[in-house]
Amino acid sequence: MSTTFVHAHAAHGDALQALARVSGELHAAAARQEGFQPTLGFLYFSDHHAAHAEAMLEALRAAWPGIAVVGGVGIGVAASGVEYFDEPGLALMLCDLPRHSFSLFHGRAPLARVDACAALVHADPSTHDLPALIAELSERLPTGYLFGGLASSRARTLTLADGVFEGGLSGVAFARNVPLLSRVTQGCQPLSRPRRVTAAEGNLVLGLDGAPALPQWLAELRVDLSDVSTVVAALRRTLVGLTDAGDQALARGGQFGTDTRVRHLIGLDPARQGIAVADLVAPGAQLAFCTRDVDAARRDLVRVCSELREEAESGQAGDASGTPRRIAGAIYVSCTGRGGGHFGAPSAEMQTVRRALGDVPLVGFYAAGEIARHHLYGYTGVLTAFLD
Repeated sequence: MSTTFVHAHAAHGDALQALARVSGELHAAAARQEGFQPTLGFLYFSDHHAAHAEAMLEALRAAWPGIAVVGGVGIGVAASGVEYFDEPGLALMLCDLPRHSFSLFHGRAPLARVDACAALVHADPSTHDLPALIAELSERLPTGYLFGGLASSRARTLTLADGVFEGGLSGVAFARNVPLLSRVTQGCQPLSRPRRVTAAEGNLVLGLDGAPALPQWLAELRVDLSDVSTVVAALRRTLVGLTDAGDQALARGGQFGTDTRVRHLIGLDPARQGIAVADLVAPGAQLAFCTRDVDAARRDLVRVCSELREEAESGQAGDASGTPRRIAGAIYVSCTGRGGGHFGAPSAEMQTVRRALGDVPLVGFYAAGEIARHHLYGYTGVLTAFLD
């Protein structure tokens, strides 16, 4: 199956003007692709444009009659080599996947197809019991593979799936004949080896490797509980990486593996010698203290881009023929905590992706949490490539 992707992006204070610029570029690009009739669009727009979501969707349908549209809002949006972070902007990618190879879903039309191999999911972070909903959606797929993220906004928190939705999950599921590859890149550096959680209640971790948890954190950060200002500063800069029992906590180079979820450390309980984590923690899980690390995040981003491209070009992806494939288009969902100048300069993260992955059509957004498989991540990037 040969599929064409085209993309464009624009920054403009007027949402409809930005969309008109993008549509003009895409019409020109489509004209250069013989027989190109787009069926599916991915639209991401910054929260500066959230008030005009319905008008943008209507205009997009008028410009491309019959097209299905998914996407949502972000504090930042991304395209190949560029970020619009905390400024008006939007990015749009169109493709001509056969209509029978994908199906949209949302709260009023839940995911139903049984032949889906993967699904792009967008969610409102305020949705009740969201981790359980993500896990339940994953269980509906034979592969269990989800990718996407939580919409981020200081205004309306919206997702798109042939309509504008607030709350819940929406997205698009892809059939088995849509070849794609996906990778997760972590943005934090472990401070030491993972420890086993031996006692926990809810989000309060009481024991690590059979000993009280709080003294181990104090020793790791080399702080004294009596020095309140130092303890508060250490608490603010420390996170934890959580990995389920039996999963691999660390990957190559001592970095976190894809099964690790990074969460904030949100408090201390001196009376019970415990530490409070921004997630539920079960005894048996693995926990590693960590910090955000820009250099490690950059190296890991280059690694996953290179691995993904090499797997496609080597013929290891797709069917069993071993035929080399090219990346036709891609979606990248990154964390709001990684956006802006976190990588050293504006658009540095997306320029790193373009150099390592190649100058392929790519759109995405900066999320309030990233989704891959059945996990909800933080401080990560989720890169998914569609193969031709």
